[in-house]
Amino acid sequence: MKSKILNILRSSDTYVSGEEISKLLGISRAAIWKHINQLKKEGYQIDSLTKNGYKLISSPDILSFDEISPFLKTKFIGHDILYYESIDSTNTFAKSISQNCKDGLVIIAEEQTKGRGRLGRTWVSPKRKGIWMSIILHPNLPPSEAHKLTIITASSIYNTLCKFNVDIKIKWPNDILINGKKICGILTEMNAELNHINSLVIGIGINVNTEVEDFNEELTKIATSLRIETGKFIDRKKLTAEILNNFEDFYIDYLSTKDIRPYLEIVRKNSALINKYVEIIKPNEKYIAKVVDIDDDGQLVIDNDGKIEKLLSGEVSLHNMYNGK
Repeated sequence: MKSKILNILRSSDTYVSGEEISKLLGISRAAIWKHINQLKKEGYQIDSLTKNGYKLISSPDILSFDEISPFLKTKFIGHDILYYESIDSTNTFAKSISQNCKDGLVIIAEEQTKGRGRLGRTWVSPKRKGIWMSIILHPNLPPSEAHKLTIITASSIYNTLCKFNVDIKIKWPNDILINGKKICGILTEMNAELNHINSLVIGIGINVNTEVEDFNEELTKIATSLRIETGKFIDRKKLTAEILNNFEDFYIDYLSTKDIRPYLEIVRKNSALINKYVEIIKPNEKYIAKVVDIDDDGQLVIDNDGKIEKLLSGEVSLHNMYNGK
């Protein structure tokens, strides 16, 4: 009911009387007053005038369903959003409910206290500064195809961020860089049987309005944000919706065609690694190799001292000394 009242206020440029809202929704004026007060507590600025009614003045910078849904064009992703002011990790929570929830459910938090990246790394997630969300999916795919959804996610985020006219690169397999610094990380995790994915969680962390002082000294060397790079405050709710819109388009197309090539092409053309020397870290070894390509299955093709090898996953970082930096 609170959302319906908010939508009525949003659709009007003038005051809406309590009587009119009461007739539209079939609830008492006392109930309307109660919901209006709750909206005010959530940060909505609503003016109240005797005989005139209510008028929405401004909305808070939050990523609730009410704020994102006006910009959503999806068929199913994000139609259900679980929103939290603070959570330990959206991926951790998403995994715990992933097998018993709707396809396309999105978990969004304003802050993560134990945000996770790949290989157990911590992801810094300051309050109301970024997009910290996880998408829960139930794709009819074998586990061997799961890595392709990371490629689809990376390419959809790349296409979304292109509008900011900054130097964006995709660092295989799951990072987005701007001017060589990390702005986005993707963490894909699944629950699967031998030949079938039961549920898959795609975690997305994007530094949107994060400022330099939000990073520690070490992170300032390797991480950045849209605000730092553009000098502008970014509307997070619109950006979140655009990412979900683009991701769903790519995802539905891939499930229909099973053709990953259009999204691989985005990753290849905008790769931060191709023709660069990288350091590859495996459980029992570490070595320098040159990245030659990304093959049609999404594997990284490397030249290891004249021997061509392929990597499906692993820790890969640019090696500045070999790349002339």
